[in-house]
Amino acid sequence: MYLKIDLQLFSAEKTEKPTPKKKREAREKGNVLQSREINSAFVLLAAFIITNMFAVFMGMVLKKSTLHVYEQYLPVNYAFSIKNLQSIMIGITINFFIIVAPIMLTGLIVGVSSSYLQVGALFTAKPLNIDINRLNPIEGFKRMLSMRSVVETLKASARILVLGYMSYSYVKNRVNFIFNSISMDIIKILELLLEMSVGVGIRLGVALVVLAVLDYLYQRYDYNKNLMMTKQEVKEEYKQTEGDPKIKSRIREKQRAISMRRMMQDVPKADVIITNPTHFAIAIEYNPEHFDAPRVIAKGRELVAENIKKIALENDIVVVENKPLARALYDNVEIGQFVPPELYQAVAEVLAYVYRINNKI
Repeated sequence: MYLKIDLQLFSAEKTEKPTPKKKREAREKGNVLQSREINSAFVLLAAFIITNMFAVFMGMVLKKSTLHVYEQYLPVNYAFSIKNLQSIMIGITINFFIIVAPIMLTGLIVGVSSSYLQVGALFTAKPLNIDINRLNPIEGFKRMLSMRSVVETLKASARILVLGYMSYSYVKNRVNFIFNSISMDIIKILELLLEMSVGVGIRLGVALVVLAVLDYLYQRYDYNKNLMMTKQEVKEEYKQTEGDPKIKSRIREKQRAISMRRMMQDVPKADVIITNPTHFAIAIEYNPEHFDAPRVIAKGRELVAENIKKIALENDIVVVENKPLARALYDNVEIGQFVPPELYQAVAEVLAYVYRINNKI
């Protein structure tokens, strides 16, 4: 009895890390690594810190605004006329914005900065496109029962428990102050409420920052996991970006064949063929009217070397055996390059020998 196993099931597993192209495409679609908890936590913490720093200034503005209403309008019989009410509302609105301006400005700067540090500069309208799959109730039900949904529920529960406990423990230690505030004047009560609010807020902000860092680590893990690729996806992407390896191999073979034919066509122009004698063959051309030094116009080994010598024989080109020179030229000089100065003497002796044979000197 044989058990059939479909190997494609294994190839469909996402075991490969996402490629730069995959990450770039995900970013263009608006799918980026970002924890919204980071933004909320730092904005909240910064808001309470600024409130604590500007508490005296805010109190002065609020006190001045209240005294202004009581001193300027209430003593007048027509204090609640339409004109006075408009003036009172305008003054209260202006003072309100003066009080909350440091908080709002700080929240804006911290929120934008935290988003930029996580995502960088990115503008894309693709997340606004309508996705039909989101309207599919089956897909929606799957998302509700997904692991991500479970994790989000656990995160929310943990956040409520931690923040609730910290708030309770802070207020519990100050119950006596709260009961004693009954005998205080209104200014002291307001100061106590402000102090407690800021104290609770800063502690909650620090706790949220810690939770947000943990959330960011999870978001990074989940983000990279969702971008994982199968081996087949990596291969397909490589084909798209680099081209099919088989096609590229055939192209290189054709290019080598064309280059080989062109090289063989230049062999008859050579003045001498220097050989190893069987392993290497280098065709040297020297035209003093056009070039100051000899140059290699063809070279090869094994079968290519035999073809070069065959063409040389057909065109009455002298073949000279010089093993060290042939090896040095083959290893150090490419086709079309001039003979390097350190080999001038050896090549010149070979050319002089060829010229004597051909009665050129």
